[in-house]
Amino acid sequence: MASIFTQIINGDLPGHFIWRDEVAVAIMTIAPIKPGHCLVIPVEEINHWDDVPEEVTAHLLAVASKVAKAQKKVYSPKRVGVMVAGIEVPHTHYHLVPINEIADLDFALQKPAEPEALAAEAAKLRQALEELGYRADAN
Repeated sequence: MASIFTQIINGDLPGHFIWRDEVAVAIMTIAPIKPGHCLVIPVEEINHWDDVPEEVTAHLLAVASKVAKAQKKVYSPKRVGVMVAGIEVPHTHYHLVPINEIADLDFALQKPAEPEALAAEAAKLRQALEELGYRADAN
């Protein structure tokens, strides 16, 4: 059975996309730690991050860097934290979280978000990406 991320990528489940290209997507997480918390995910369903081919890993990190720049523009955090946990969904994904202190990277802080709030945050990030000169289909 396809992972929940594959179902979102394929349009079978709703998702709030920030970035979409042939190799990677970035979407808002439904239970953010902080506003702007999003996920960068390879289109190809690969369970373990260390099994991702090097060229795909490089692309994922390039997308993560662009999204982090947008997060910094929108939220003005001290840093954008990156985590790879991979416990809940067997499909590699990077968490990008705008943070001001290390304690902000605590999954216990996750709270479900309303779809309207996620849509609004995604719109802010897409606009920031465009203003920074980055373009990828996020529809």
